[in-house]
Amino acid sequence: MPFHYEKDADGVVVVTMDMDGQSANTMNAQFRELMAQTMDRLEAEQGLTGVVIASAKKTFFAGGDLNALLAVETADETYFRYVEENKAFLRRLERLAVPVVAAINGAALGGGYEIALACNRRICVDDPAAVTGVPEVTLGLLPGAGGVVRITALLGLEKALPVLLEGKPHAPARALELGMIDQIVPDRESLIPAAKAWIRANPDAHVQPWDRKGFRYPGGDADAPNVRMTATVAPTLLIRKTRGLSPAPERILDLAVNSMRMGFDSALRAESRAFCKLVVSREAKAAISTFFFGMNALKSGRFRPEGPRWRARSAAVIGAGMMGAGIAYAHAERGLETALRDVSDEAARAGKARAGAIAEARAKKGRLSAAEAEALTARIRPTAQDDFAGADVIVEAVFEDLALKEKVIADTFPLLSEEGIYGTNTSTLPVSILAEACPDPARFIGIHFFSPVEKMQLVELIAGEKTSAETIRKAWDYVRQIGRIPIVVNDSRGFFTSRVFGTYLDEGMALLRDGMAPAAIERAAWKIGMPVGPLQVHDEVSLELTMKVHATHKALDARLGVENGFPADNAATLAVAGPMVEMGRLGRKAGAGFYDYGPEGRRLWPGLAQFAQGPGASMRDAEDRLLWRQAIEALRCLDEGVLRSQVEGDIGSIMAIGFPHHTGGALRFIRGMGPEAFKARADQLADAWGERFRVSERALARLRDDGRAAA
Repeated sequence: MPFHYEKDADGVVVVTMDMDGQSANTMNAQFRELMAQTMDRLEAEQGLTGVVIASAKKTFFAGGDLNALLAVETADETYFRYVEENKAFLRRLERLAVPVVAAINGAALGGGYEIALACNRRICVDDPAAVTGVPEVTLGLLPGAGGVVRITALLGLEKALPVLLEGKPHAPARALELGMIDQIVPDRESLIPAAKAWIRANPDAHVQPWDRKGFRYPGGDADAPNVRMTATVAPTLLIRKTRGLSPAPERILDLAVNSMRMGFDSALRAESRAFCKLVVSREAKAAISTFFFGMNALKSGRFRPEGPRWRARSAAVIGAGMMGAGIAYAHAERGLETALRDVSDEAARAGKARAGAIAEARAKKGRLSAAEAEALTARIRPTAQDDFAGADVIVEAVFEDLALKEKVIADTFPLLSEEGIYGTNTSTLPVSILAEACPDPARFIGIHFFSPVEKMQLVELIAGEKTSAETIRKAWDYVRQIGRIPIVVNDSRGFFTSRVFGTYLDEGMALLRDGMAPAAIERAAWKIGMPVGPLQVHDEVSLELTMKVHATHKALDARLGVENGFPADNAATLAVAGPMVEMGRLGRKAGAGFYDYGPEGRRLWPGLAQFAQGPGASMRDAEDRLLWRQAIEALRCLDEGVLRSQVEGDIGSIMAIGFPHHTGGALRFIRGMGPEAFKARADQLADAWGERFRVSERALARLRDDGRAAA
């Protein structure tokens, strides 16, 4: 039986969940049937003294069936009743006239933790994998099986809100500290005995706190001053974080607060109503598609070439600047011995010091012990010599200068091991052209890290024309070895991420040129959910670097005999950045760029008015221009074959360049609103602001085809 039912001589029934044909227990049609049968049997059981809910899977319970949730198109009264009927099983469980214990042997997330909440006691094994929590908010949903209402009642509003709104999984010790579980046992074999022992010692502990007469919320009821203050301040703090773009956190907050002012069962019904509204939302569909199915596909190796797993034993990084030091740190953090090479011992040692400072900062925050930080830094060997022959991975991370990179690649490629791979950390230069500098282009690949490396988890792998599938596979494995997430794209100037991000920056310049107030441009970026406004990004990156990259591509155009070979239009950026550089306004490091920087902070430079050539754009047009420009470029990358899949494009756009999280990614944004509606708005923008917003039917057809293949 999928739910094993075993009653001992003392009258305690152990229900062990082991659903057929599934690696994990989930809330689906099978669960609904099994719970109905189990509750009928428990309620009719003679001589029942207690119940233990356990699992035969590696995890306790995995939560809702996301395929089923993704398929919900209309949350009408029929669907509402369906949600309510599922929740009713847990209400029946917690109203049994005997104590009920959850024996948590592994992860109990979402619906799994909601099952545990319906028990009188939660006992968990001492295993880091046995995490508990409600991650629904990260999927655009709320805990719909009583989680919001019960967690608020269990912990009180102040402690419940972080659990509900952050969606983090908590290891046993932390869960115990928070009050999410009640007891930890050393191993799985101890779970059932501990549960039965508690039942024997507490035969009358079968009434949930919230069902007891005179129940008071921990930390204060709804009218307590501290709770009223939390309820008053929380919405403002939440809007600052979500910008009003993600409905799930707002509904969770509203429900948690108001659940304290209504009866428990009424609050459960209100929770069901809120869940129904969210499950059909565009934001939930996007989050489930991208952050669950998409990310799982990426991490599982769906886009990795087939072949045996590969592991690098040693590595070298050429260039000990901020990027090279960050890459060396990423290696050392995962135990990969790395030589950090620069033109002088002093420069190489400075690079190691930068990596050491990262480790030291993390040690101060308690993420590493002092000994771990010291051992990590010791794995980095600074050198000014080519004394790393036999390295399995060499990453060239020198300045974005074509001639310099070609020289470094030619000089150091022979130092690879026979099975090794060579990566160039370039953000825009064609890998196929750089590969001409090495004797074996099949083993050469672009490995594009993002800054700051220690914080950015995505790595863009760029396959050149001659890069072998074996090299892509090894590079993919190497990126996973150092704890990063790889996407694989085909060669192009700017590849995928730099092309798309460049359009965001350029459109900011176009808005400035069109006469929009600088503060309004930055505000428009904030309103759509971009992490940083385009003017501030230019200052952080450095306008001087922008112009140097442009000069590099002009030189490449001359070599190849082409004009304007970079595929993404950057005319507005050049029209503004060139004069800014001539004025000495190079960005934040220079103390002057689009902003003035001083002891009191930064403020937009009043002189930006000189670049205005028009009457400005409406806020709606500005928001859409910043969004549509990026999405259109992502669509072009898919159409041109630079992107190999929509999934990689969506995750790459969010994790690498900060495309608004709530959309699920640049391509998911188009699919979410519908290709026809997207094109209609793009045509309006093109008619008003230029042909860069024009979308081809062929590109939209490719998006539709790719989406069907992904499904």
